[in-house]
This record gives sequence, structure tokens and C-alpha cells, in this order.
Amino acid sequence: MSSLWPARLSPQAAKTITELPPHAVEMLRDVLDIAGRDPWTWPPMDAGDLEGEDVRAAAVGQLTAVYWINRSAGRLYVVSVVWIG
Repeated sequence: MSSLWPARLSPQAAKTITELPPHAVEMLRDVLDIAGRDPWTWPPMDAGDLEGEDVRAAAVGQLTAVYWINRSAGRLYVVSVVWIG
């Protein structure tokens, strides 16, 4: 399943995606596509953690995707997906 996404998904994120409504899945795909082009666009998950700059939270409306920027592999790894809906 991860090969169909613009980022690698943790097992928890992949499970959450199966429970999302279709419009939320499309929103997530769009958000991750944008984040994949410029991962530093979204703010750090914890701005106070100077060593955690590669952990970001992409939030749009009711959707938040927490991802880690894997610099050496040149891709994103989605740690968690939250849908408040």
C-alpha cells in the first residue's frame, strides 16, 4: 500500500487510513504530495525541540499528518494520521 502514497506509512498510519472517509483520504494524499515537494513548508511538531526539526505536522482542517523527513533516503515517513471528524 505504501507504494501508492507519496510517503512511506507507519503501520499505525496505514491502519488509520483504512478507517478514513474517502474525501479525507484524498485530502491526506494531497497534503503529503505538497509535503513531499517541500517538507519544511509545514511547522515542526514541537518548535521548542531544536533537535526535532525533521518531525513535522501537516495540518489542514480536520486532518493532521505527523511525518519525519528522512534526509538520507529523500522521502517522508508518516508516523501518525489524525482525523477529527
